[in-house]
Amino acid sequence: MAVVRVRQHVNPLSDKYQQKTTPPDWAKVFARPEQPLHIDIGCGKGIFVTQMAALQPDWNFLGLEIREPLVDQALRRRDEAGLTNLHFLFCNVNTSLQGLIESFPMPSLQRVSIQFPDPWFKKRHQKRRVVQPELVNAIATSLPAHGQVVLQSDVQEVAEDMVERFSEHTAFDRTASDWLPTSPFPAQTDRERVTLEKGQPVYRAIFTRI
Repeated sequence: MAVVRVRQHVNPLSDKYQQKTTPPDWAKVFARPEQPLHIDIGCGKGIFVTQMAALQPDWNFLGLEIREPLVDQALRRRDEAGLTNLHFLFCNVNTSLQGLIESFPMPSLQRVSIQFPDPWFKKRHQKRRVVQPELVNAIATSLPAHGQVVLQSDVQEVAEDMVERFSEHTAFDRTASDWLPTSPFPAQTDRERVTLEKGQPVYRAIFTRI
């Protein structure tokens, strides 16, 4: 597969990313659309969800990513692997997630992961961070009782910010007061693997839909 140069960060607030993504026909996307669905927000190259789809064929996986070239590459990898429980969409989740969720066969959505999102360290740029109150509310309106949201970051400030956003919403309950020592998943993102290989910490939290 040819390597395509992709910008590491894009501004989700720019006009280019304000158009809502049209939901696909899920019956054509997934071989078994009735299976429980895991959405990975900001999936990057899609390595994590591709591994998860292979390891858990009784789940469907949807990767959402704002950098379109990465989505194109991920879709080609999916087709090469022959995975029929995996799909990727190019979208800005803060404008498109609500519409996508409303189009899902109910109650298929069971799990959401947000892992190692762009940190946007400068204070004036923090409104570009993916976890905003509107995103939390969109997840809360469609995730069923006992559904999970898994948050991970190698930047403590970003992890704390995500935790604060979900803690503010009355629909969610954090499963543990401390950072979780290990991931609940049998697969890793590239960022997680590199961080752990360096011996650096990963800050993890899980929220359950009340």
